Amino acid sequence: MGRKEESVCSWKKQTANITDSFQLMELLGSGAFSDVYLAKERTTDKMVALKCVHKNKNNANDVALENEIAVLRKIKHENIVALEDIYESPTHFYLVMQLVSGGELFDRILEREVYSEKDAIILIRQILNAVKYLHDNGIVHRDLKPENLLYYDSDENSKIMISDFGLSKMLDSGVMSTACGTPGYVAPEVLHQKPYDKAVDCWSIGVIAYILLCGYPPFYEETEYKLFDRISKADYEFHSPFWDDISEHAKAFTRHMLEKDPAKRFTCDQALRHHWIAENTTPLQDICHPVGIQITKSFARGKWKINITSKNEIKETA
Repeated sequence: MGRKEESVCSWKKQTANITDSFQLMELLGSGAFSDVYLAKERTTDKMVALKCVHKNKNNANDVALENEIAVLRKIKHENIVALEDIYESPTHFYLVMQLVSGGELFDRILEREVYSEKDAIILIRQILNAVKYLHDNGIVHRDLKPENLLYYDSDENSKIMISDFGLSKMLDSGVMSTACGTPGYVAPEVLHQKPYDKAVDCWSIGVIAYILLCGYPPFYEETEYKLFDRISKADYEFHSPFWDDISEHAKAFTRHMLEKDPAKRFTCDQALRHHWIAENTTPLQDICHPVGIQITKSFARGKWKINITSKNEIKETA
């Protein structure tokens, strides 16, 4: 960071009490250092998501917040949740975020009985376009997962939105080598704590694509140690019967995204040009058969366990 114009203190509105400006309607979510509320701006009646971040006495959380704000201020994309304003009180920073009301992709995956390759393509194409935009602007998200992908509204054909830039990093801010992210979605090179780059996001998109197609994650183990060992080897399979009816193009795309070597892994550009994803080249009418989402069966449901019970992030330590 370091640049004055990017600091939290240089772009904010002072408030003694945030409720003077916003009516807090409903708690949407809570974390270790923040709460998110559905809120209504009193002067305009506009509905927003208000992220309330507790100030940290040792400033560690404030530094992470500065990074998140700097990233959000730099980007504007139809598939990325926008930062609209920021306030500061004696005890909190308040991020006024664009309201998206359709819920997490994670929850829809668990709720839906059937997903089609057409559905998966439409979603993955949107994610790829948004992440390509981030990468083109020198930003790595580093925590892409179904919980951080939100539907804009409750419509069945709602667009998808990328959220939560708390672990994001600007490529010009230095070498990335520390392990961070979420178990089950991190790339092998992150676990090895070797220098890595934007290819880690493409790996995460590969994990998401796998889940959309079959209904369970590619990497699953009873312990985190075993999970990380499997990821580090890119040890996954297309199990029968869950993958039997999924097209070879979809499997090929997934292999390219879950390539162990980041230098050989698809970039967002390459992924968007792949036959399975590219607009006007994929015969969607030929692959609309129901696939995957077998979560009502104990076999597939068991493979979700590590992801459902291990939502804790691998926090960056340096």
